[in-house]
Amino acid sequence: MDIATASVVGTWITQQLAFNGVVNGLVTGLVAIGIVLIYRSTRVINFAVGNMGIISASMMALLVLNYGWGFWLALALSLALGVLFAAAVELTVIRRLFNSPRVIVLVATVGIAQLAQLVISQLPDIEAAGQKYPVFVGSVWEDVWFTEIRVRGPQLIILIAVPVLALLLGWFMNRTSFGKSVSASANNPDLSRLSGINPKTVSTFVWIMAGLLASLSMIMLSGSTGQIAGLSNLGPQTLGKAMVAAVLAGMVSFPRAMLGGMLIGFLDALFRFNFFTETGLIDFVIFLAVLVAVYFQSRSQGETGIFSFAPKVRAIPERLREVWWLRHLSKISLGVLLALGIVLVQLPGISNLPSRQLLYATVLCFAVCGLSVTIITGWAGQLSLAQMTFAGMGALFAAGLKRGLSMDFTVGTGFLPGDALSYDFFDVQFETGGIPFMVAIPLATLFSALVAAVIGVGSLRVRGLYLAVTTFVFALAAQQYLYRRPFFTGGNTSSVSFRRGELFGLDLKSQKAYYYVCLAFLLIAVIIVSRLRRSGVGRSIIAVRDNADSASGYTVGPVRSKLSSFALAGGIAGLGGAMLAGLVQNVPISERFFQVEDSLQLVGMVVIGGLGSSVGAVLGAIWVYGLPNLFNNAETVALFSSSIGLLLVLMYFPGGLIQIGYSARNALIGLAERRLGPDPGGKTVQSAPTSLTRPDDPRPATDPMLAGHDISVRFGGVQAVSEATVLVHPDEIVGLIGTNGAGKSTFMNAVGGYVPSTGRVELLGTDITRFPAPRRARAGLGRTFQTAALFPELSVRETVQVALEARGRTPLLSTALHLPHTFALERRRRAEADELIDYLGLGRYADSYISDLSTGTRRIVEITGLLALGTRVLCLDEPTAGVAQRETEAFGPLIVNIRRELDAAMLIIEHDMPLIMSISDRVYCLEAGKVIAEGTPSEVRNDPLVIASYLGTDERAISISDG
Repeated sequence: MDIATASVVGTWITQQLAFNGVVNGLVTGLVAIGIVLIYRSTRVINFAVGNMGIISASMMALLVLNYGWGFWLALALSLALGVLFAAAVELTVIRRLFNSPRVIVLVATVGIAQLAQLVISQLPDIEAAGQKYPVFVGSVWEDVWFTEIRVRGPQLIILIAVPVLALLLGWFMNRTSFGKSVSASANNPDLSRLSGINPKTVSTFVWIMAGLLASLSMIMLSGSTGQIAGLSNLGPQTLGKAMVAAVLAGMVSFPRAMLGGMLIGFLDALFRFNFFTETGLIDFVIFLAVLVAVYFQSRSQGETGIFSFAPKVRAIPERLREVWWLRHLSKISLGVLLALGIVLVQLPGISNLPSRQLLYATVLCFAVCGLSVTIITGWAGQLSLAQMTFAGMGALFAAGLKRGLSMDFTVGTGFLPGDALSYDFFDVQFETGGIPFMVAIPLATLFSALVAAVIGVGSLRVRGLYLAVTTFVFALAAQQYLYRRPFFTGGNTSSVSFRRGELFGLDLKSQKAYYYVCLAFLLIAVIIVSRLRRSGVGRSIIAVRDNADSASGYTVGPVRSKLSSFALAGGIAGLGGAMLAGLVQNVPISERFFQVEDSLQLVGMVVIGGLGSSVGAVLGAIWVYGLPNLFNNAETVALFSSSIGLLLVLMYFPGGLIQIGYSARNALIGLAERRLGPDPGGKTVQSAPTSLTRPDDPRPATDPMLAGHDISVRFGGVQAVSEATVLVHPDEIVGLIGTNGAGKSTFMNAVGGYVPSTGRVELLGTDITRFPAPRRARAGLGRTFQTAALFPELSVRETVQVALEARGRTPLLSTALHLPHTFALERRRRAEADELIDYLGLGRYADSYISDLSTGTRRIVEITGLLALGTRVLCLDEPTAGVAQRETEAFGPLIVNIRRELDAAMLIIEHDMPLIMSISDRVYCLEAGKVIAEGTPSEVRNDPLVIASYLGTDERAISISDG
């Protein structure tokens, strides 16, 4: 490095700058440790950590500055208040939701964060005129440690307190039996209870510890900055940085969380010093960092469990679909709501005032935005905390299109200080003319969908909650940086103009005219979303949400499904944002509508209305945005439309307001069903459906249909499968036996592409080793699982229709546009599903949810799905597990019959020796991941290694296996 470059770097990075950044980063790291602590014990990302600490920080300033309390007494009471708040919300909210899906607990933490903000807003104003935040040590030391570093008292406290707290917590968690039990309670709550560890007690403990860490962090950080104004904003800002540090730590490592916080603190100081004119640039850099971190994180970790918490809707039984008003009940309900919306602004007196029309149109716009939450959370089971940010991006892009977009910038190193580091690569320049108002809105919808797709590429590769982190940090970055780019603002600083135009000659300047436009857009959006939900698009999204592995086995790609749902949600949010901007005829950059808190409130709105339902989004918008403005002085209405309303709905009425409508609908269906009498059910189709015919296999009969050569699987230091080779020939049933833990299911998972493995897998003569699980399923490899969980929130018919997607994907765009061929495709899929369901005697269960079926019935549904797939090789993992003996005895003939109808080969894992020995042509036995025997059932049954390893020396057990 030459002298000029060294001089520039020395100016760019000073000792004091690095020191200040690391000190602030220590506090960020401490908050990140609180996030990791809760995640390690409950698998929930706590979005309330930052705001929980602000309660203590605000109370500390209030007690010292307003009431003259001593520092230590005020500190003790403030910390006690923070701990008490954390304990109270855990015992009242988290404890009640303990067994709920993790995503609903995450939504609850968002509500708790809003509740903390509400508590802060109710505190008296702090008398801050001319005063700084109270600190214990106010001294300043110059040139410390033979450097040019200036150390202030609050910074010294951080340097001492944070490492001590982190080391003590790390020692406690890793060295004590209770600390070690924290992670155990998250990994296996049932086993923890058997070991004398109460997971609920662990949850309360970690919430109290997180509340204490957050309170100390916010008090120390406030003392370091010295500022009192803007305390309420300190929580969300710190939370975003702490979230990134926690992700860098893999949500498990305390040291990495602390190091990540220090790195972020250093970068924050660096960017704020050198790029002080670029407001929010560091937030954008942090967002890019979290994108990269989550992308690599998603390669190593996944989530399990059901992510649904939407209310179930009873399907109209097939025999009632002949009743006209029942068949069109949803359309009738929608028509009634549309009629009310049309006449609402015509009522004389109050309703036809422009101010009321503005309010009603605002509700409609937020309802459109709410539909995006219905898709990404209600359907996909993911949580996005940036839907109003996507709305803001759509609004700004639409305004820019109407104004005319322009861009002029240089890609290079000119942003670095000094000429020695400056170099230009290329220039980007373009300018477009303005387009009409009504053309800009649909283009803005596409733009928002594209932005969402780019953000979701990394986060949606894993089944889990990382999307919430990514979108939260993105919302902060957009609010602080992206919204202010000249590309969007056109040089404006506070708001961007977006004047209305005309629609087919209709002037949209009046509020009433634009209200009807908003109503029309909402109607179109509701119809499209409802149509997608009833199609293969919606069914596939929900299937991935409920059981990503089973969905992969049905040829549905989880990443593609989640990404398409997020892009669709982003587009709809952009549509709502552009409509909202047109309503107020400008796009506010830093005030209302498109800020982080608006995205959080949007989630609460849809939860209150009812997730999973398009009408629920409308009801939520009316409740949260309409009623408080109609009843300005009604504190009760305002209270229940806020965070308290969200928490109450989650705890006591998780179905939301829409559940009232569902209850009435179910009552009508039940009344009509009782009048028809009991359903005879039973099997009416005796011959095999025509869709089960299979093309001839031109390969020689001696070639194996499935071959797993030298398959090995390792989990960390455990060798689960070691160079196992299994061959399955045409029209052959092969049994795979062995003790629990022998590696049978792991071998089958490796063959199916569900776990990383070495070796080679061939299917029908094609090497599929590098194929992902959905592609292996499309190639003809079918798979069932031990639990037979399938898709709990789908009906039997919908589950079979998901499998039928293998015969041709339902096109998203054509279905959304209601093109005629998509209706024909849906009718054909329904007919094929009903034919298969009836063939296997499941007719009476066609409209039943999978979660309501017995294990034996779910096994039959699994087999039905394999028939729909048209698989050539079936891998069945313990098909009789959890099934009654009577049902087990019927499974043997059923499996043989399915093999005959499909002309397929089978690989079956089974512990029922009489069953597997009676139906198998050949049998393999695994022990410790290795094949110890292979041959006919008789040969394997009498193999000394098999007897010693699995059957034992009990003559009675061996004789039973003889059938």
